[in-house]
Amino acid sequence: MEASLFRERVGRIVDSIETVILGKRREVELAVAGLLCRGHLLIEDKPGTGKTMLARALALSIGAEFKRIQFTADLLPSDVTGVSIYDLGRQEFRFQPGPIFASIVLADEINRATPKAQASLLECMDEYRVTVDGVTHVLPRPFFVVATENPIEYHGTYPLPEAQLDRFLLRLSLGYPAPAIELEMLTAQRVTHPIERVAPVVSAAEVLELQDAVCQVPVSEVVKEYIVRLCGATRDHRLVLLGASPRGALGLMRTAQAWALMHGLPAPREDEVKSVAGEVLAHRLILSPEARGRGLDAVGVVNELLDETEVKVP
Repeated sequence: MEASLFRERVGRIVDSIETVILGKRREVELAVAGLLCRGHLLIEDKPGTGKTMLARALALSIGAEFKRIQFTADLLPSDVTGVSIYDLGRQEFRFQPGPIFASIVLADEINRATPKAQASLLECMDEYRVTVDGVTHVLPRPFFVVATENPIEYHGTYPLPEAQLDRFLLRLSLGYPAPAIELEMLTAQRVTHPIERVAPVVSAAEVLELQDAVCQVPVSEVVKEYIVRLCGATRDHRLVLLGASPRGALGLMRTAQAWALMHGLPAPREDEVKSVAGEVLAHRLILSPEARGRGLDAVGVVNELLDETEVKVP
């Protein structure tokens, strides 16, 4: 695919979402990059900041089937993946697919469900398939999970386990809008919500082509070596108990590929790696008590490592 065609299609998706999510272009671009990298997205923020609307606008913009799963304390794994029901007429069991069988799946307030219910997403997100009663069912393509969660200090939440967090390519926070943007939002939604006017700007088949184009972006040995050293540094850092996994390194490379192509570059440089490192790596780190005592968060540790890790030029 020509780079100009790639940027034109991606631009249409981003512009469409921005009619709903105002003043957050970088966050919207990162969400689209997550889709193009065949990854999944975790949005952690306070209620009412547009997390659900971002997922809906993305699904509508690409004409994909969208399903929402409200994660609650009584949610069962079968409520997500589906269940086998005995058909009296046919005298056999028939699989009834769950809401996970959609191209864009919103796992709303994922940290309000029990770890057992959260674990129902592990196979889906990693292998793009569901196994129920020993039978494997393939999920549609594209397949993109957008999970939202409220900050852990909110009542009635369960922290996501490390294995679950590691399956999210990116973690974003939308934050509150600037006053001028909030005023624009009030004006735009006085009569109807902009989400009602969002229409497909690309097809699901075109999204698959965009995903294939990202995989074809070359990555130099210098950049790959930089990614490996950066992820390795997270595992040896004095303030980190658990560093980024090899899956994190792969995710960082893939996101840098998409970020470069989205911004008119033939290949990612170290600048593209640095630009997305916080969103790709921070949620994969478990910090030591010393880091928490110093008031550092994972993003701050990643920024320290970016300052400390040099690019080795051949």
